[in-house]
Amino acid sequence: MPTPPRSPARPQPRPQSRPQPPRSRRPPERSTVRPPVRRKKPRWAMRVVTTISVVVLASAGIGHAVVTSLGEGIARVDPFKDMKNRPAGGHGMNVLLVGTDGRDKITEEERRKYRLGGAPCHCTDTMMIVHIAADRERASIVSLPRDSYAEVPAHTDQTTGAEHGPHPLKLNAAYAEGGPQLTVRTVENMTHVKIDHYLEVDFTSFMRTVDVLGGVSICTAGPLKDSYTGLDLTAGTHTLSGGQALQYVRSRHVDGASDIGRMQRQQRFLAALIERATSSGVLLNPMKFRDVTRAVLGSVRADQGFGTDELLDLGRAMRNFSPSSSEFTTVPIGQMAYAVKGIGSTLKWDDNKAAALFQSLRDDKPLAPPHKAAHAKTVRVEVAPQQIQVQVENGTPTDGLGKRMDSALATTGFRTTGHPVNAQDRDARHSVIVYDPRWDRSAKSLAAALPGSELREVKGRGPLLKVIAGADFKEVTRVRVQDPYQGETRVVTGDQVVCT
Repeated sequence: MPTPPRSPARPQPRPQSRPQPPRSRRPPERSTVRPPVRRKKPRWAMRVVTTISVVVLASAGIGHAVVTSLGEGIARVDPFKDMKNRPAGGHGMNVLLVGTDGRDKITEEERRKYRLGGAPCHCTDTMMIVHIAADRERASIVSLPRDSYAEVPAHTDQTTGAEHGPHPLKLNAAYAEGGPQLTVRTVENMTHVKIDHYLEVDFTSFMRTVDVLGGVSICTAGPLKDSYTGLDLTAGTHTLSGGQALQYVRSRHVDGASDIGRMQRQQRFLAALIERATSSGVLLNPMKFRDVTRAVLGSVRADQGFGTDELLDLGRAMRNFSPSSSEFTTVPIGQMAYAVKGIGSTLKWDDNKAAALFQSLRDDKPLAPPHKAAHAKTVRVEVAPQQIQVQVENGTPTDGLGKRMDSALATTGFRTTGHPVNAQDRDARHSVIVYDPRWDRSAKSLAAALPGSELREVKGRGPLLKVIAGADFKEVTRVRVQDPYQGETRVVTGDQVVCT
């Protein structure tokens, strides 16, 4: 039944059961008569319409047909079946992201080109906990090393049907013995973090996702070459296709860091992938969003609860993401080569540091402390300033110049002696870096911090570099290492590892 028009002179009282938001007062002569308001739909229908409208708008105009079909391409698993005594739920959403070595849909040409031959081990090649903050403004990604020492609970072997009691193994082997369910149970037992959703990605979906995005940019201060995967990148910036990206994230033999180094590259790649997705307009283009979604979902498996609403929720969150919205770390390792009989060498977590890390996830707290955006003049280098020893000498008659350079280098992170001295000659026009050729990469990093300086090679100096401050010295350029991992577990944000 229509509601009577409101009279400016004699406003009608409103029923208490239908409170209205406060209205600003207006002079009677300026009030207007409102048209009748008709209610033809019950309240539940209005709520449904409102919800759908919000979803469509929040997903940047994605058509209804696209929205309702997003979950159709996902193969389903039940990783939470009959699970008991699970950790208490925290704030935010935790997704266990698992990368397997599945390659059933890889073409023969791709197998040869990207060296994907051989029989798959049917185990997890990569494992991460992706925590989406409750306010949907931050993603925290924690890598779980595949060779982590783990103790799996009692279970039935999915291949042989044999009953197993609790026993130790490497974390990635939990998938081979008990599939997604045993993997989730093992991760929850180790981390005490409740997993809300499970997402499994294979080689095919990974490659297709990168290709449909038009490639992802990766930069490296030094060349990366791995004869096992075929990765061969020169120093500089590269836009990787899907196959090249797979080589990049799988390579374990480009340095001495093995799996730890590989996880760092995986984290760097994810940061670059987020930047590509959020900066290229993909999430604002309905057709592009559809193409990316189809590529991702074509070869993934997920739990039943990970459906359209969850995908759209993540899409909406990522629309507001920037590289600094994502943070990455690896579970702190207490012992790198923890030998276990019958299993071999494993990675033993640092119990105290790992517990603190996972407590932060449960409490929905950032892992990285707040930091300022990278300085516009920051230059990428191959060796971190914290690894470079420097002795400063004042090569000019200007008193205090050596001390000023020493202080500026120390502030940037270089390990200066803190005791600058005067050079034998005090007429240097340009700064000079004296170095042992065995430490040439360190010298180049220092030269990047002191643009215009001269490099002078002197054999036998050892690791201590000498800088003779010249009259042209004004300031130190900030530098940061290409790979922020420097032998210890740390948290980095996306803007610290993407190309600038």
